[in-house]
Amino acid sequence: MELLEVRGLCKRFGGLQATYEVDLTVREGTAHSIIGPNGAGKSTLLNLLIGLIRPDSGTVMLAGTSLLGRRPHEINQLGVARVFQTPSVFPDMSLLDNVTIAALAARDGDFRFNLFQHPSRRRDAVAAAEDALLEVGLDAVADVSADDLSHGDKRRLELAICLAHRPRLLLLDEPTQGMSQLETQSTVELLRRLVAKGMTKVIIEHDMKVVFGLSDEITVLHQGCVIATGEPDAVRHDEAVLEAYLGGVEL
Repeated sequence: MELLEVRGLCKRFGGLQATYEVDLTVREGTAHSIIGPNGAGKSTLLNLLIGLIRPDSGTVMLAGTSLLGRRPHEINQLGVARVFQTPSVFPDMSLLDNVTIAALAARDGDFRFNLFQHPSRRRDAVAAAEDALLEVGLDAVADVSADDLSHGDKRRLELAICLAHRPRLLLLDEPTQGMSQLETQSTVELLRRLVAKGMTKVIIEHDMKVVFGLSDEITVLHQGCVIATGEPDAVRHDEAVLEAYLGGVEL
């Protein structure tokens, strides 16, 4: 089943054509990577998908529902979650509290803090947060302040926050950026587990070992345009990709 369908997506910033006639199809239960040199339009594409910016033209459909014109929190409620390049967490709160807030928002929609709500109503959200922290391997430090985490663990915390939303589609923007080799290996193993569980993912990543080790399909952007889409082996040997992305050097 096709979960995400993007057709003819265009976005211009003044004289810069950030994306031009981008077509993208992501099948449910797959890992689909988007690669390309700096300035190719990858992060702009993700921002278009989650409603942070609006396209000049084109369509974005999630399981047959249009995402165009919807605000980011509405798109999130439809089942789309994104891990950003820079971790976005509440630094003075514990890991468990960070993720519990996300679980409450997933349960209740637009989050409204209620001082008079009985604590028992939050138990399911806390349980979901604990499960998400266990999934990313941070359950042992659930009570630690988020500000005390390493960069790599903050990325994992943000992933737990996304998982607490129980997303249909998870967007990851450079999930291993700035990580040590050990942190990268641990994150890749985590993403492989999520792939095995059938969670649909769109991944932007510069590390080709990560890309070719995780992806079912790969889309290549160059100067805002799609120049190739296919399975990893086909993309690896595509002449247009080798020339535009790596100057003719094989992946």
